[in-house]
Amino acid sequence: MHVFIAGANGQIGQHLLRELADRDHEARALIRHPDQGPELQQLGATETVLGDLEQDCSEAMRGCDAVIFTAGSGPHTGPDKTIDVDQDGAIRLVDTARAMGIKRFIMVSSMRAEEPEKGPEKLRHYLQAKHNADEHLKNSGLNYTIVRPGRLTDDDGTGKVSVSARLDDFGTIPRQDVARVLLAVLDLDTATNRVFDVVSGDTPVPEALAKL
Repeated sequence: MHVFIAGANGQIGQHLLRELADRDHEARALIRHPDQGPELQQLGATETVLGDLEQDCSEAMRGCDAVIFTAGSGPHTGPDKTIDVDQDGAIRLVDTARAMGIKRFIMVSSMRAEEPEKGPEKLRHYLQAKHNADEHLKNSGLNYTIVRPGRLTDDDGTGKVSVSARLDDFGTIPRQDVARVLLAVLDLDTATNRVFDVVSGDTPVPEALAKL
């Protein structure tokens, strides 16, 4: 499968490239600056392509079979940039994928994006942007999976997670384990048209996802 990765230069994206390097999939990494290319290819990108999520990415996506959106402005960014990237950038990519016949779309969202009004006040603009992008994807007709991790950490991944349509406890999860989840759902039929929370847990990723 030829996979288009938006956010490949981010921390989750870089972990994902490393994971993909050991699989049969080909990874096309979207970059904003040419000097990012060599490092991402060393990590495992089959190819890199210049583009900007705030612009049309149709040429960059041509020939791909699936999209993984792991780009983000971050929860501490101002509302304008969050809307530009986390909301409008994601929505634009969903629409482009649909127009180009790319049927598989995996979105990295956030726990509690389904109820942004209940989140901490300083994060509500971020959760609302994620919510809007998620809802657009769910209504797009694409074969989607929306992954909603808890608070991200830079710890080494354990390969073990807790997964549910909704987790009551807002936990943490290493970015490396989020990448492992993204790779696992890429080929998992039971993950299609599903939305789920994920945090660190006691169950190996494949086994946890098999219970969706």
